[in-house]
Amino acid sequence: MTDHVMVSLSGGVCECRLNRPEKRNAITLDMYDALWDAIVRAEANDEVRVILLSGAGASFTAGNDLGDFLSAPGLGEDRGPARFIRLLPKIRKVLIAAVHGSTVGIGVTLLLHCDLVLAGRSARLSMPFVKLGLVPEAASSLLLPRLIGHQRAAELLLLGTPVDSATALHMGLVNRVVEDDVLHEEARAWAATVAAQPPGALHATKQLLRSETGLTARIEEELQAFQERLSSAEFKSAAQAFFSKGRPG
Repeated sequence: MTDHVMVSLSGGVCECRLNRPEKRNAITLDMYDALWDAIVRAEANDEVRVILLSGAGASFTAGNDLGDFLSAPGLGEDRGPARFIRLLPKIRKVLIAAVHGSTVGIGVTLLLHCDLVLAGRSARLSMPFVKLGLVPEAASSLLLPRLIGHQRAAELLLLGTPVDSATALHMGLVNRVVEDDVLHEEARAWAATVAAQPPGALHATKQLLRSETGLTARIEEELQAFQERLSSAEFKSAAQAFFSKGRPG
């Protein structure tokens, strides 16, 4: 387990807070395992009605920790990102995210599985998979075009074009934009309001909203392609170039 994911429970809300601000909350294998464990426990706890994802420091998350991916490139079945990604469409509790600052890769694609997303004014969303010689994950190649249209999705995925909070709101990637200094307060208030709803109706409505065919198959297709790209020379070259610039995460 790791202290880079802080888990708290209050009033029917389980908050999972990424806590690696010195690396812009870049997600390590251990952090993926901690997130998976926290969500599974929340799913099994009848007192929990909402799961809230947030990030400490100046960013929500810079995405995957490339150092971890280079040292242990296998996605694996029993731990790490693949297990976490496969969990996302199966979450029965209402899933809310509060994003701000740098929000990259998995930090964006997981939003497509959230029921509500609150963004701080500073939020900047990007999915530079192709730039890193990789492919999208978490069924984003299916869900993103469905949400924002093929051409816009192609721009974000093929070019890795970042979007600010206002653009994300316009596209429908987030529900609401607030000032950064009240983001987490507003997100917790939002989560508390949802958690106060009748649990049976809440659960049933979530399931109806998320009823989907083909999602699991797309996740498997993406994971296979992602695994292949992790072993590619393109990814290794891009990752090395990333580190040579001295950028964190």
